[in-house]
Amino acid sequence: MKAKFFLSCMALAILFSACNTTNRTPKQKIEQQIDSLLKDKKATVGVAVLANDETVAVYNNQIHFPLLSVFKFHVGLAVLDKMDKGHIALDSLIEVKSSQLKSNTYSPLRDKFPDQDITISLGELLKYTISKSDNNTCDILIEYVGGIDQVNEYVKSLGIKDCNLAATETLMHTSGDTDLNWSTPEEVVRLLNIADKQPLFGTQYKDFLQAIMQETSTGKDKLKGQLPADVIVGHKTGSSDRTPEGIKIADNDAGFVILPNGQKYYIAVFVMESQETDADNAAIIASISKIVYDTLNSDIQ
Repeated sequence: MKAKFFLSCMALAILFSACNTTNRTPKQKIEQQIDSLLKDKKATVGVAVLANDETVAVYNNQIHFPLLSVFKFHVGLAVLDKMDKGHIALDSLIEVKSSQLKSNTYSPLRDKFPDQDITISLGELLKYTISKSDNNTCDILIEYVGGIDQVNEYVKSLGIKDCNLAATETLMHTSGDTDLNWSTPEEVVRLLNIADKQPLFGTQYKDFLQAIMQETSTGKDKLKGQLPADVIVGHKTGSSDRTPEGIKIADNDAGFVILPNGQKYYIAVFVMESQETDADNAAIIASISKIVYDTLNSDIQ
């Protein structure tokens, strides 16, 4: 009798546990798995996920994370806004002086055209900035829209509050201060959602932005790293140097993911002040991305 009673209690406990797991919301499922993933990691990680115009999950959203090159997405929006208002085509050409292609920074365009003045379209400058994370082309575009303050004002005009842009790539490099451009993770996914859902500029500009985000060649081991190969991801990465003590200031990735049923969600994962290796930082981002993808994909099936 005691054995039967014990087995019955065990069965009820297992059933209760299963029901409790099943009844968890996507937010609870995602955040609990992130907790488990990060418990032994020597880094501060921020996460935000937005789907169907609602925040699905947030983690450490009270922290101001350095954006690093993720802010190039913000710059791209300001550029497209100016082009839209001025009816300026993506294939419009501008002159770039060799002096604008600085040698002491990451710049695929400079590497392609060393010590040369060039003529290039605004669309190509945007592609180098977003898809290839070129620091020189980013600063050229910031100058094109009237300076970093103009970019900051534009972003805030969209209702983005917990975010501040105060530095060009050159200023961040020369000052060593990577905290001048910051945001909470949730404000980044809100901005991604706004740019996608609201009519900020003409369809040709929006489609172009979506395309060059999907063509991003940096950070393939981050948001995309553990997702199925056929999943569509558009994103913008960011990465810093390390301090003399070996601390990675930040490793970031933010963008959109399209589920098999066509539903799109927006995700930002920021890793700050990390003692982990670059590969481990990327794995953290990739693992969180996989957690979110699996949870949202199973939730809609």
